[in-house]
Amino acid sequence: MTEAKLAPNLPQWMLEHVHRYLSSGGTDGHMYTITPPNLPTLTVPSLLLTTTGRKSGEKFLFPLFYGRAGDGYFVVASKGGAPEHPGWYRNLLANPEVDIQVGTAKLRARARTATGAERARLWEQAVKFWPPYADYQRKVPGREIPVVVLDPA
Repeated sequence: MTEAKLAPNLPQWMLEHVHRYLSSGGTDGHMYTITPPNLPTLTVPSLLLTTTGRKSGEKFLFPLFYGRAGDGYFVVASKGGAPEHPGWYRNLLANPEVDIQVGTAKLRARARTATGAERARLWEQAVKFWPPYADYQRKVPGREIPVVVLDPA
């Protein structure tokens, strides 16, 4: 994977998660256990996404929960229900060529935003592995939270 910086302004729990993921080569951190507010403890698969900054051209690393989409993966650009899309999503709109690490596997991928029936199907899967996504969408009724497919390159 291309040398990348941690994304700016990540919360402490994400920083710790990324450090554990990277320091173990992906053997620790791929499956992330967390207890969200008002929910039981969940164990969610996570990957590391490296995008190219749309302004800086620098490589940035983001930890994200994911699901499977055919031979690839998908992630959700929720930003916790913020009114704007996350920076990593805006980066990949400008440059869809990304690197991902899923457990110990590292690969190149091309990102694309799912639409229509594909988006609906993947969104349903996402809400199953991370139920807070449904709450995030309710917080931002004017913004459809993007579902991003990462197709192996």
